[in-house]
Amino acid sequence: MDNEILINITPQETRVAILEQAVTQELHIERTSNCGIVGNIYHGRVSRVLPGMQSAFIDIGLERAAFLHVADIWEPSHNGRLTQPIEKLLFEGNYILVQVIKDAIGMKGARLSTQISLAGRMLVYLPQESHIGISQRIEDDVEREFLRKKLMQVLPQEESGGYIIRTMAETADEDDLRADIDYLHKLWNNIQETAITASSPILLYQDLDLSHRVLRDFVNESTSCIQIDSRENHQRLITFARRYMPNIAERISLYTGERPLFDLYGVDDEIQKSLAKRVNLKSGGYLIIDQTEALTTMDVNTGGFIGVRNFDDTIFKTNLEAAQVIARQLRLRNIGGIIVIDFIDMDSEEHKRAVLTEFKKALSKDRTRMTVNDFSPLGLVEMTRKRMRESLSHILCEPCPTCSGRGEIRTAQTVCYEILRELLRESRQFDANEFRILASQQVIDLFLDEESQSLAQLGDFIAKPISLQVEETYSQEQYDVIIM
Repeated sequence: MDNEILINITPQETRVAILEQAVTQELHIERTSNCGIVGNIYHGRVSRVLPGMQSAFIDIGLERAAFLHVADIWEPSHNGRLTQPIEKLLFEGNYILVQVIKDAIGMKGARLSTQISLAGRMLVYLPQESHIGISQRIEDDVEREFLRKKLMQVLPQEESGGYIIRTMAETADEDDLRADIDYLHKLWNNIQETAITASSPILLYQDLDLSHRVLRDFVNESTSCIQIDSRENHQRLITFARRYMPNIAERISLYTGERPLFDLYGVDDEIQKSLAKRVNLKSGGYLIIDQTEALTTMDVNTGGFIGVRNFDDTIFKTNLEAAQVIARQLRLRNIGGIIVIDFIDMDSEEHKRAVLTEFKKALSKDRTRMTVNDFSPLGLVEMTRKRMRESLSHILCEPCPTCSGRGEIRTAQTVCYEILRELLRESRQFDANEFRILASQQVIDLFLDEESQSLAQLGDFIAKPISLQVEETYSQEQYDVIIM
């Protein structure tokens, strides 16, 4: 199925939407002030070893120490299998090469691994290993063996590292594979040289930003076009594509329309819907999604759907529709960790199997690693989805101070960025003399401090004065843009 990729870039954040048949399937947001660090490689210092937890805290130069568990320590001499407890492997003050495998989430610091992997377009390089693996998304055994042999033919004789063949390699020729291998080798050599000469803790390698990761990780043969609304970044992506993936360069286009890109395709509306607890089903049923720090629950209800035959049929059809919607919501909201789904109770074992089969089929589109269990004796489906980065609600929202954390509201920073987009939209529609922002004290304070440069840049761009006014009665999420 063809998909489109939309990239919206402002000085404050990069937003990416992946659409299939004009319906948003995935959302990714990365803010300049809080970029994710998954994939980054550091030369860190062991600050504390905890034998009772078989873990250690590693200083990698960030505000909060990162976390390394004994299960994430790689021992090349034993093919990765640990033979000693952590207190025999690490000591306070030691220097260690680590890679971030999970961003800091909530009060938890980033999670680390000593097993290094470097992602290219076609391959993932594993310098400490020696085997060749193949992406699980390539299911055909004949194709897997063909790709393995093709890679073995182009590997240099002195090769000592291992590789994982990515799905992108299915259409690659030998020159593409050689180019990827050369790039990854140079990258690893640079990392090693810097680690020897630089003082620790230090960042040795930073993963690509979101817009470039999109080209590397998300674009495939089904991608019909990539639209980006930033002229400067459009040129950067074109340059990157021509160097590493020339076959997709012609699919990258600059969006120059008057209407904002995400507004034109209805993505902004999808973002707002993805922050709500309730998700309506086309049949009249609905889902209630409740995210907590411990787990996420999803409850399916028939709502106003009365069916056409009998009650069992009504429940079955609602659960089938919910299975598809839940899979999409997991991707849209980037929900990770433990997830418990309460489908409507079904007496028929055949119906249960059909719903579970439909659910797993819908989940097969997901790039994130998951495990799904069968229906429990209580009629619940329990699953896990690997959590690598913050969920959409954690990026855009914060605990509500009025209800003592029982709900969420959009952060002042999120509201600021919405206002900036609204100002740009209004300036293109109306020939105003001036714009005035009416908002809460928290939002106005942010415009006067951290986001003052962003506001000034926008004022210069639209060539109109922008004034600020505090509205004491407004909540943090409320605002108005007045045309004067």
